[in-house]
Amino acid sequence: MDELDQRLIAELRRDGRASVQHLADRLGVTRATVRLRMARLQQKGEVLGYTAVTRGDVSDAPVRGLVLIGIEGRGGDRIMARLSGMAEVTAVHSTNGKWDLVVEVSTQSLAELDEVLRRIRNLEGVVTSETNLLLASRRASSRWS
Repeated sequence: MDELDQRLIAELRRDGRASVQHLADRLGVTRATVRLRMARLQQKGEVLGYTAVTRGDVSDAPVRGLVLIGIEGRGGDRIMARLSGMAEVTAVHSTNGKWDLVVEVSTQSLAELDEVLRRIRNLEGVVTSETNLLLASRRASSRWS
């Protein structure tokens, strides 16, 4: 998956019912490119349904964590958009208090988590972060069963 695929998924997560024309306008590409990318993402099993349900949203990755992020300046919206486009990011929350954002991350290994954290920390405007691994979760109900 390249950056355009990640940006497309981010747009679909924002609005899974967005028209192909709207997506093309937001991404700065043609409608044909959007259609082709969407078909490929579905065929590969990356997008399982709309309101964009990605493979990462339905599978329990063995390594999951919460990344608390401090942002410098006014780049919050840009950083949230970049984070939402990362396949390993399952949710981005704005918050109050010491941290500006709380990011839920799921990966298949600690090495993958380390790489995701490196990418997050290298985003322009991210000045500090703290990561907490999730060891166990209790779910009230299964979301996708």
